[in-house]
Amino acid sequence: CPAPPDRPPSPVNVTVTQLKANSATVSWDVPEGDVVIGYAILQQRQDGQMQRFIREVNTTNRACVLWDLAEDADYIIQVQSIGLYGESQASKRVHFRTLKETDRLPSNSSNQGDITMEGLDKDRQLQTGEIIIIVAVLLMWAAVIALFCRQYDIIKDNDSNNNKEKTKPSSEHSTPERPSGGLLRSK
Repeated sequence: CPAPPDRPPSPVNVTVTQLKANSATVSWDVPEGDVVIGYAILQQRQDGQMQRFIREVNTTNRACVLWDLAEDADYIIQVQSIGLYGESQASKRVHFRTLKETDRLPSNSSNQGDITMEGLDKDRQLQTGEIIIIVAVLLMWAAVIALFCRQYDIIKDNDSNNNKEKTKPSSEHSTPERPSGGLLRSK
């Protein structure tokens, strides 16, 4: 029967990388010499609650990102190659467990350790940036308050000068009236 040889061989070296709380990347290799036009991935939670079948044709991709995974859950995946005359047998089952939300930056592997360092550096840069902004705002407020006080003093001085000037003319006007009135009365 010539049909089975036309089916491509199963994918090999199926691995799960870039594990996170809600996603992971699956990659695999295809043996040389066979025409493979796509892949199919069976993704299943170990407790049997959820199963997903991902199928993609007309692609030479040897990796796929699995999204919307539950955090801190066990999964099993199997990959099949899609050829011109059908699909391969499923690859060996690969088991993996997603991370908890709090474990997004674990320090066990060197690569992820580098990520944590980069994250901390970014945080430090943000903090220094925020401090600079706060200091600048405080200085601006200090300048505004100083200007306001200075303006307030000037206004105060002007007001007191105006009051003095107002009182003087009224007294000057009032004094000449009395003698003239007196003179009128005497005539």
